[in-house]
Amino acid sequence: MPELIESREIDGVVLVGHDVHGDPRGTFVETWRKEWFPGRPDMVQANRSDKVAGTVVAFHYHLHQADYWYVVAGTVRVVLHDLRTGSPTHGTTMVVELTGSSHRAVYIPPGVAHGFAAITDIVLWYMVDGYYNPDDELGVAWDDPDLDVDWGVGEPVISERDCNNPRLADIPAHRIPAMSR
Repeated sequence: MPELIESREIDGVVLVGHDVHGDPRGTFVETWRKEWFPGRPDMVQANRSDKVAGTVVAFHYHLHQADYWYVVAGTVRVVLHDLRTGSPTHGTTMVVELTGSSHRAVYIPPGVAHGFAAITDIVLWYMVDGYYNPDDELGVAWDDPDLDVDWGVGEPVISERDCNNPRLADIPAHRIPAMSR
């Protein structure tokens, strides 16, 4: 059983320290089990994202979808921000470093904005508990001065989509998630 650490910074975020089994041939890591997250929806899709060093992917959030991220290779600075009204940790930002060699993962509940900076070239494997839904693909400006995030990269490589995300203060109230339990 891996070490499951409920975040003290953002309610519902879980850090997973995986068990690593090794021998002279290499290692084996069990990266996901539904039973680790009882009462939460099943993950329905797995994806892989390869990014070059200096890439920033942020901020994305969903009203209904949870994510589970595991870095296969490289170093990633993960930044999470609790957008959920009614959450005991509303407005809190947390930063977590994940590396391919640390064998840690992070569970991100709906309503928590998430992004990452590739400190090195990376391979990110992640799962979601909902199929792609363009109406649930929302964002906040990666460089919103109200969030004041240090991404840890000098000249970030950013997608056009992420460059066009609104500042948090400009997001309509109906697009701000509420805490659900």
